[in-house]
Amino acid sequence: MSHRDNVSPLLCSLKFVTLLVALSPELVFLGAGVQLRDNGYEGLLVAINPQVPENQNLIPNIKEMITEASFYLFNATKRRVFFRNIKILIPATWKANNYGKVKQESYEKANVIVTEWNGVNGDDPYTLQYRGCGREGKYIHFTSNFLLNDDLTTGYGSRGKVFVHEWAHLRWGVFDEYNNDKPFYLDGQNKIKATRCSSDIAGTFVCEKGPCPHENCIISKLFKEGCTFLYNSTQNAAASIMFMQSLSSVVEFCNASTHNQEAPNLQNQMCSLRSSWDVITDSSDFSHSFPMNGTEPPPPPTFSVVQAGNKVVCLVLDVSSKMAEADRYLRLQQAAEFYLMQIVEIHTFVGIASFNSKGQIRAQLHQINSDDDRKLLVSYLPLTVSAEAETSICSGLKKGFEVVEKLNGKASGSVMILVTSGADEHISNCLPTVLGSGATIHSIALGSSEAEKVEELSYRTGGLKFYVPDKSNSNSMVDAFSRISSGTGDIFQQSIQLESMSENVKPYHQMKNTVTVDSSVGNDTVFLVTWRISGPPEIRLLDPTGRKYYTDNFTTSLTSRTAYLCIPGTARPGRWAYSLNNTHHSPRALTVTVASRASSSTVPPATVEVFVEKDSTHFPDPVTIYANVRKGFYPILNATVTAMIEAESGDPVMLKLFDDGAGADVIKNDGIYSRYFFSFAVNGSYSLKVHVSGSPSISTLVHPIAGSHAMYVPGYIANGNIQMNAPRKSAHRSEEEQKWGFSRISSGGSFSVRGVPDGSHPDIFPPCKIIDLEAVKGEEEVTLSWTAPGEDFDQGQATSYEIRISKSLQSIQDDFNNAILVNTSKLNPQQAGTREIFTFLPRLFTNGLAHQPEREIQESHRIYVAIRAMDKNCLRSAVSNIAYVSLSGPPNSDSVPGRDHLILKVVLTALSLIGIICLVMVVTHYTLNKKKSSEKENGTKLL
Repeated sequence: MSHRDNVSPLLCSLKFVTLLVALSPELVFLGAGVQLRDNGYEGLLVAINPQVPENQNLIPNIKEMITEASFYLFNATKRRVFFRNIKILIPATWKANNYGKVKQESYEKANVIVTEWNGVNGDDPYTLQYRGCGREGKYIHFTSNFLLNDDLTTGYGSRGKVFVHEWAHLRWGVFDEYNNDKPFYLDGQNKIKATRCSSDIAGTFVCEKGPCPHENCIISKLFKEGCTFLYNSTQNAAASIMFMQSLSSVVEFCNASTHNQEAPNLQNQMCSLRSSWDVITDSSDFSHSFPMNGTEPPPPPTFSVVQAGNKVVCLVLDVSSKMAEADRYLRLQQAAEFYLMQIVEIHTFVGIASFNSKGQIRAQLHQINSDDDRKLLVSYLPLTVSAEAETSICSGLKKGFEVVEKLNGKASGSVMILVTSGADEHISNCLPTVLGSGATIHSIALGSSEAEKVEELSYRTGGLKFYVPDKSNSNSMVDAFSRISSGTGDIFQQSIQLESMSENVKPYHQMKNTVTVDSSVGNDTVFLVTWRISGPPEIRLLDPTGRKYYTDNFTTSLTSRTAYLCIPGTARPGRWAYSLNNTHHSPRALTVTVASRASSSTVPPATVEVFVEKDSTHFPDPVTIYANVRKGFYPILNATVTAMIEAESGDPVMLKLFDDGAGADVIKNDGIYSRYFFSFAVNGSYSLKVHVSGSPSISTLVHPIAGSHAMYVPGYIANGNIQMNAPRKSAHRSEEEQKWGFSRISSGGSFSVRGVPDGSHPDIFPPCKIIDLEAVKGEEEVTLSWTAPGEDFDQGQATSYEIRISKSLQSIQDDFNNAILVNTSKLNPQQAGTREIFTFLPRLFTNGLAHQPEREIQESHRIYVAIRAMDKNCLRSAVSNIAYVSLSGPPNSDSVPGRDHLILKVVLTALSLIGIICLVMVVTHYTLNKKKSSEKENGTKLL
């Protein structure tokens, strides 16, 4: 490629961006999420799930919560930020009440969601955080009961303060400062402390029958069952919001002076012992804003309530001659037919437009109420491509807008599915129209053409973007259409993809596999078989009962080269086995797709949502792939999750994802499976999809949601009296036994990579950062444990470890290289993902206290540990999270005695009492005898 070839796309991109900037700010930031402008957050979207019953108090309570949160947040951030405007999205299932109309807003894009669901954690508000410290989360979750039941405020605090607690999780990537699993710990002076921040928050140890000395709660430094620590309802401490936002005195985040670095909580683990305020002030929100002048409070937030109307979709399809290449249009026909027959939801209005150099309306809006409506729309799909090579995307979109505007006179809230194979240099001409229409553009780009401008349309309108490579054995087109849903959040109406298999089958060979239909799905189950040349393959399908289906049972279209089988009623749960026999004399590309819908309106099916951290990267930066696997809102653990990444050329790359809290995965057992991808073969676009399978033994209901929750306080000490709150309610649902497991497929769209060098390149990928280092003190030794990184990020096997320790947190944070090195010559790294264990003796840290600075004297019984890995080319990982242990210090009269000390104390006390009694008896006996002797002498004299 010439230098000019490199520069030309860049200039086009610059022109495109320049035009965006020239547009109004409202258009520029469409689809960009929440923005901070002049100290105020704009564009916050709260969405109510369709399963939530209509309640007239819900919207006022949401408004009241965020209004209170805005003033509380403003003061907590030292007059830095507040909430300026908020949109509340009402589901279409609620009655119309003069609400505004949606534009690009949808449930799937919401920052805050409100559902009817509660689980093991009861009504705990929580934030789904899938990235590390200082990184934004996915959404905040509230139950409708939390927002409606005022009794819950006694345990959680006011809703506005809870919202700020969760907002700090979502926006700034800080973590909780409490730990329900480790409510107590030993501090540096060997004292038992409650896990809290700040340490100034006071309370009392409580046994089963009331307050008690803390030694009564301890047996060999372990707490008896039934012991807890209740905090005083009246406090003087101002921090921290990330610990106990329910306290009236708490108005600040923990900062450097109040942060409790010893507490075994997620904030310390994830952020290497940094305070929440330190992390917050490092955010881009704070680096690009300044505190507001004066003493006036910020203006109260403004709210707009919008409601989703009719679901309106228009297919905008490229029919230029470029679509004839590599069977592009045939694959588009097959996928569009499948979308219309299976994917698009009931009661949706659908229209069709096409374009080459000009646009054409193929079908006006038609509402889908039956299979006949679906078949009618399929009949309007273009059958052939034109002879023109020129493409005018603007002409196609213009016709698409004409179609959707026929319903309500506006395009707001509608969806365009744009499929194109050619670059359009004139797309900028219709940008103002597109961005101002209120429509969402989902784009599907085919082949190796430059698709950046089309993808930018999707990004700016909040749509999805997909890439379909020119490969005969790729099923990416069907996968892309299968991923596009209405965005309403109603999982009971959406089509769920169970299988996507494609293969170049040799002559007279078979492609065969099994697909699991679990009991949570089964309605509207469809098997789709596609091929490229000649007639259909020989199809054989076996259901779990042994019933057989053959090619003749399928509805075959020789025009689109598809074969459908719709299973009537609810498909039988279990394993369905299929085989496709290539009876042709040459190799053929065959595909199988299976989709279904929920079998019940009350039991949610397992789902998978796939996404990447960023949709473009520059070599050698990796792409982080995520798969959110859930049943309702319960995380599904121990599933087998595999990503398949396809580039423009070369074989697909298969990559297993993990939910182990190591490498790319931040929180263990949160249902989000993650992995780094860096095997970039070429520059350009990459297509992504994920396959998930679960074994019959997997339980989705016994585990609470891991991660960030607002703390529910079980009770307080008020005026010396114990006041317990109502026990937190949790849902205990009975689930029928799953005998067959489950299977799911979902597309993750596309991402692009630039800067990949030609040919081979030297190793430039270091091991990934260790994020789960833990340290435990034994009798004399310290035992470290962590998850092994790889030779390259989280793949392969590192060469060596570098472990360093220090008595100063500041030293190991700021100058890891000069901390004391631990001998690791006998420590050989294991395969990535393996749990590593290493033990060493820290004796040299027990001396020399007199020569330490005052700050270090306070930490004299604590050592800090960090680790990094090295590969064979001496590339080093980033320094791990910092762990610490408390070493045994000198005897402390305030320390809590263990059982042996208590026994010794009792024995010594008893012996002392016996000694005192004996002494008293001796003295008394001596006194009495002396007195008698004196009286006898006096009597003699008298006589």
